[in-house]
Formats: sequence, C-alpha cells, structure tokens
Amino acid sequence: MRRLGLTAVLALLLAAFGLAPGASAAEPAPATLTFSSDSATTTPGGTVNLSMTLTNNATYDIWFVYQTIDPTWLTTQRPDLKYSFTSCTLATAAGATPCSGTGPANLGANYGATIPPGQSRTVTLTLQIAADSGCNGNIGFYSYYYAEFSDRTSVSGGPAYTPETRVLCA
Repeated sequence: MRRLGLTAVLALLLAAFGLAPGASAAEPAPATLTFSSDSATTTPGGTVNLSMTLTNNATYDIWFVYQTIDPTWLTTQRPDLKYSFTSCTLATAAGATPCSGTGPANLGANYGATIPPGQSRTVTLTLQIAADSGCNGNIGFYSYYYAEFSDRTSVSGGPAYTPETRVLCA
C-alpha cells in the first residue's frame, strides 16, 4: 500500500509538470530606459558623457515622456564632489541637436518628437566635474520615467541607475 501511495504521488507530480505549458520568454516592458557612460573615471576639471536611451517596445507610438534624474544617496554624502550637467544633445538621423533642458526634472521633453514602435531615442548629458572637486569618490544618478502611448496607455519605470563615475586624484 505504501508503494502504491508513493507511486501515485510521483505519477501525479509527473503528470502535472508534463501537462504544464513550457516556460516562455518574458514579455519586454512597453518602454525601457538604459544608461551608458563614455568613461568610468575622470579627474577634477574633466567631463563624462552619460547617454540615456529610451526604447519603445510597445506596438503604439510614445507621445509623451516625463523623466527625472537625481544623485544617488552615496553621491549626496560626499559634499566635496562638485559637478553639474553642462550640455544635453539628442541623437537624430541628421546628427545631434541640442536638448531643451538638462534637468533634474522633466528630461522627457528632450527625447524630441514621437517615438514609433521598436525605435529608440538617445539623449546625452555632459557631466562636468569642477576643477576644485574632491576626488576618490563616485558620482552616480538614478532616474524615474513615465511614458504615455498613442493608445492612451501609460507606463512608469525606475529606478534606472547610471554607471558610476569615479573622480580620481591626478
């Protein structure tokens, strides 16, 4: 009787797993925000370009984006690190055009016109490290975004973190 019970339980488990649908790849988020940096280190007085790429994974146009960018908690704990965003450019098919602003709020307007399905827009912010900045510390940022689509749906995302930049002593 004991063997019969064990066999029945084993057969039930095999049947349940055998009849279960196969694991499918997870559906991508309707929109994704990723960051990259042209350098992991710099010195006081140097610059680093942070690129933000917003990708439309949905089947409808993105009509509106609102995005913020703020320093990470660890960055705020180093008051000797001095920096600012000095420029902003939007990559287009015809080259780069200046953005409308450099934040920290409403960076979304910088992505320009409508973003069609399957396309991306990349905005690059230039991070200027002050010549009198402290060093041996990391500067990093995080971002939240909100996007509205032409089908009247919306999505929020974040936090998305930038690569950290290490400010080295020369």
